[in-house]
Amino acid sequence: MARNVVISGGGSGIGLATAQTFAADGDRVLLLGRRAEVLEKAGVPGALTYAADLSDPHSVRGVAEFVGDEFGTVDVLVHSAGGAGNLEPKVESEDPLEAVAHNWTVNFRLNTLTAALLTEALRERLASPGGRVLFLSSIAAYRGSGSGAYAASKAALHPYAYDLARELGPRGITVNVVAPGYVEDTGFFGGEIEQARRERLVAETSTGRAGTPGDVAGTLHWLASPGAGHITAQVIQVNGGAERGH
Repeated sequence: MARNVVISGGGSGIGLATAQTFAADGDRVLLLGRRAEVLEKAGVPGALTYAADLSDPHSVRGVAEFVGDEFGTVDVLVHSAGGAGNLEPKVESEDPLEAVAHNWTVNFRLNTLTAALLTEALRERLASPGGRVLFLSSIAAYRGSGSGAYAASKAALHPYAYDLARELGPRGITVNVVAPGYVEDTGFFGGEIEQARRERLVAETSTGRAGTPGDVAGTLHWLASPGAGHITAQVIQVNGGAERGH
């Protein structure tokens, strides 16, 4: 039977690959994102789209109303929206502390607040039993990201997911996190990555290659399947062995 799948950040990269994977099953898919033109160009067969700023409570309330009207119940909720703030305006100040405040605020707004607001807005609509909530974290949550802000904002999703798993478990709903390593063909780096950096990231893997959006989408798809029904409160690494254990 077709499921109702809501995917934030569904217009590009990992979110788009995930949307295509679920749509191929015949599921009803809703793509969420800030840029309407990106969602429209995604071209996922049969998918609905809704443009909204998921860090704004009023906008998220609008999403919840739309989901209620179109779907009623949400079987799978995937949080793929986020990033390192490359599309955000730069801080207009020479004060280094202003830049720090801006960087940390932007990262937590994009990666943490968006996920929390959308989850809380839709939690009563999650299918019970059988609902799935899936968060996108990052290898950076374990090893840092340079500035620390992006890594911290992704790491913050882990305890939130653990708490949700305890709260929603009695309803038969699972909550998990997928933490990708370096993935090509996304807009994460805001452009082409330097060749030397790419080679270094690939060399860290045991598989000898970069990840693809499809690698991550396949893991999300499996976590949403009946076969993963007893897996919850876990962080699944998809990094080709670049980060071991956990």
